[in-house]
Amino acid sequence: MLSLGSWLPAWPGLAWGWALLDALLRGLVGACATSVLCSLLRAYLYIQCLNNPARQDLRVALGAQRWVLEPLHVLVLTGILALVGSRVAALVVLEFSLRAISTLLSLSKGAHSIQLLVLCQFSLGCGMSCGLSFLLEGAPHETCNLALAAGLAGLLAVHARRLALHTCTLYELHSQAQYCGVCMLLLTSGHGVPRLLRRALAVTFVVADLAAIALINRDFLSTAEAVRFWTPLTICYTLLVIYMQEEQQSGTGRQSAYQTVLVRMGGLFILLLTVGRWTDILHIFLSLLGELWCLLRTGVLLEACRQQDFSQQHRATSGLS
Repeated sequence: MLSLGSWLPAWPGLAWGWALLDALLRGLVGACATSVLCSLLRAYLYIQCLNNPARQDLRVALGAQRWVLEPLHVLVLTGILALVGSRVAALVVLEFSLRAISTLLSLSKGAHSIQLLVLCQFSLGCGMSCGLSFLLEGAPHETCNLALAAGLAGLLAVHARRLALHTCTLYELHSQAQYCGVCMLLLTSGHGVPRLLRRALAVTFVVADLAAIALINRDFLSTAEAVRFWTPLTICYTLLVIYMQEEQQSGTGRQSAYQTVLVRMGGLFILLLTVGRWTDILHIFLSLLGELWCLLRTGVLLEACRQQDFSQQHRATSGLS
């Protein structure tokens, strides 16, 4: 069988159109992945707030219905991920991976950071885009494969959103009556949702990191060019990781998250001014827009995760003492 694009005449406009369609499909997969992540986190955090009388305000905010904002978020994020080039997406993935490793190593034994699951949204979308670009590069049925992946991702996103809506509206009633299988499963195994997400994200970012390194290195014609790019990149990432460590100790919360995004993207912007292309500069601004869009939508989730992390760290410290 021939690929979908080969059925039509080889006009330059058609080739550009197929490339745009492939980019949109990759962006849709990444946006659906972030939607699944946020929906599962929302269901988990709603149950945790339901069991804590001090967090009832957060429970009400998490349970608020957003019939228009959810599809709008996926649509806007799909467009941003489609426009961000693979080179900048790869840099975003590598930067987040190093930051996540540094954060996990700095945590006390037995503690976990659920905030990372919220802060990785845009990086997860970039990782899915990089992974698909690398794995399907040169495939004869690339568009068909991407359409299938987008369909499966959309199906998962719809079911995850339905789970979150079901949890926020009926979990309290069904868990007491004990006749709903979904709510009973959440009651008995819902505490394992963060662990499941961490494992899934670990696998995703390992594949994305390998794909990101391969996508960046393919643009170099010699080892000297690669060294001239990777040396300032390594220095930039090292400084960013040091800043993140100090930022975690000085303060947390939504304002700190926005400040961190600005510093990270500012560092990548300065780096690409020296070793990048003019298109990379445009893609950095798109990445900044994507990061801010994700944070703007998930302010309640971030606050709930911050309080959950604080309680877990307090329990871990109490256990050590």
